[in-house]
Amino acid sequence: MDTSELTALLTPEGLRLLDEVGTLDSVDEVARSVSRLRAAGHSPDLVSAVVGQARLRARATAKFGPFADRMLFTRAGLEQATRLSIAARHAGRFRAAGIDSVADLGCGIGGDALGMAGLGIRVHAVDADEVTAAIAAYNLAPFGDAATVRHARAEDVDLGATDAVWLDPARRTAGHAETRQVSSAEWSPSLEWVFEQLRKTPGGVKLGPGFDRTQIPDEFEAQWISADGSTIELVLWAGALAREGVRRAALVVRADDAWELTAPGDSPDVEERELGEFVHEPDGAVIRARLIGEVGRALDAGMLAPGIAYLTSDAALTSPFVSSFRVREQLPADPKKLAQALRARGIGTLEIKKRGVDVDPAVLRKKLALRGDSSATLILTRVGSKRLALLADRV
Repeated sequence: MDTSELTALLTPEGLRLLDEVGTLDSVDEVARSVSRLRAAGHSPDLVSAVVGQARLRARATAKFGPFADRMLFTRAGLEQATRLSIAARHAGRFRAAGIDSVADLGCGIGGDALGMAGLGIRVHAVDADEVTAAIAAYNLAPFGDAATVRHARAEDVDLGATDAVWLDPARRTAGHAETRQVSSAEWSPSLEWVFEQLRKTPGGVKLGPGFDRTQIPDEFEAQWISADGSTIELVLWAGALAREGVRRAALVVRADDAWELTAPGDSPDVEERELGEFVHEPDGAVIRARLIGEVGRALDAGMLAPGIAYLTSDAALTSPFVSSFRVREQLPADPKKLAQALRARGIGTLEIKKRGVDVDPAVLRKKLALRGDSSATLILTRVGSKRLALLADRV
């Protein structure tokens, strides 16, 4: 979305049309809406803005639920926004620490600010992109003076009037549609500036889950977060927002439920063990936080192989921090023999999981030519130089 489209949209006519169009889920719906609106005499900028927003609102439901129907987005802003359920958890930590006001630097479309304002925290949101700041202002307008938005650089904001800071540095190229990741040396504001603020003011910074852990300051708490099976972000907490004795944390969120594993540092892996009755795959947040050992000890499990994130055990135990599989049998790893074995067992639906082996599941699936009414999970991995193909069922 460019400035002309936003200007056309932020009018009584534009907002009325957007409510009238609703959400658009398919290409056919988009084409019909464009034809109808153009035939009605609406300008190209307005039609483009309305239809674009209607499509984005449909996609945004996964992150913002019913609130998406009352929000505005850019494509890049939606992709990078914190989903509302996670933003509410971030806000809860600020609230629990007694924080009354937060400077949200790099607010994007306002996802985290919505969570904070929803818990009664005063938010002073800032974004360096003018269009994005205008959209954030629209999204936060229901909170009145409790949530303000400025178009400014984070570095130019006076933090003296706020209790804490929330930072989300731009980690991608500028733009509202197609963007690409850039190295930390190109972030805006810079990583050095971000860390400097967090050493002076309580707060947190949102980073990608693959952030180089060697750059994490020792005094910060590092919390990796997964939501519904996807590891979505790393948050570094500082000052009063960092918990005493916690430097590594894995927060696992599934729908409305959440579980957290914490430790004072990286956890040593448990020892290697022979293949047992069960194989456990740790959640991505657990792997990133290097807390596999904590989970292994709780499950009375061992590493299936050094350096590969699979645990194995004989005990019928599981945990929200792993996906567990009961091993049926070990099959030949050779694709031709594997295909024969699967056909003999009538397996036509197969979930393929792999770690430590160079296998493209999509290519392998074609080679297997699956047929049958049964279903199973195939776990492909290795122990040393030996490849394993394990037929299993999810617990």
